[in-house]
Amino acid sequence: MMRKDWSMAFAGAGGAGSLLRSSEPGSLSPTASQAASLLEEAADLLVMHRDFAAALDRCEKGCESLVGDPETEDSNCSEELKCSLCIVGIQALAEMNRWREVLPWILQYYHDPECWPPKILELCILLHSRVEEPHVMLEVGGDWLRSPANWHMASYGLLVQLHLFHVLLPLGHFAEAEELLRGCKALSKEQQLEAHESIREKKHQWLQQEEECPILEEQPEMVWKQRLAGSVSQKVLTILAQLGRVLGSLAGQFCSISYKKSLLAAFMLCVIVVRLDPASPTSLPFLYRLLQLFHQARLAIFPSHSRPPIQD
Repeated sequence: MMRKDWSMAFAGAGGAGSLLRSSEPGSLSPTASQAASLLEEAADLLVMHRDFAAALDRCEKGCESLVGDPETEDSNCSEELKCSLCIVGIQALAEMNRWREVLPWILQYYHDPECWPPKILELCILLHSRVEEPHVMLEVGGDWLRSPANWHMASYGLLVQLHLFHVLLPLGHFAEAEELLRGCKALSKEQQLEAHESIREKKHQWLQQEEECPILEEQPEMVWKQRLAGSVSQKVLTILAQLGRVLGSLAGQFCSISYKKSLLAAFMLCVIVVRLDPASPTSLPFLYRLLQLFHQARLAIFPSHSRPPIQD
């Protein structure tokens, strides 16, 4: 599923090539230099050799070296290298169909989602939209967009659109979508009009689906079967309880060993039928008929004054 042309989403998030080129200043610290080498190796393993596990391993080693080095923690070059390594790592996880591990993996290196680089947030939105799990990005994307520290970023408008079209609208969060547009200055008037029109269209589709939903749910096959099974099972339990009371009273009164054995055999047959298919409607006539026979036997054998009391 995840191996269907993921290069488009990867290219949409910036790709590794431009990040590699921008991460090659004239002089690097030993740690940053090692991380850059690991990044180049990871990108080569990902694109050329398609060895995704090895590419992920290089990304993890590079990120861990940068996080553990106090000299590079505040360096712009270090931040860019870490971002690039994470993007390659996300791609590798996606190619291995391990997309559910993406967010926990990123949070190892970026603990606060509000501080995520825009490229990482963009790729994560595209990824979870592709696998039809947009709810995963609802809180993360919302927190990032509401943070004033991100409002000045050049890609803020793009991320607003991505969050709107790939997260909020598919989930039916129309009020939140309107609120996001209302306070957004990063979109042009044309972009805002287009977004509002998309919200109206999506809301109309949702209302239509809600109107049609009760009609569709009246006679769905699975719901019908579940309801039937539940009602039949309840009837079976009631009949078994009645049979148990009848058998208990009859067994204490009958003197014929063979008759008691016949009753016991009939009851065991009843139990076998119920265990084989407790929810089958075909079990009910047999159970009703068996209960009827027990009542008839009781009436025929015992006179009215000595008949054992039975509560139905």
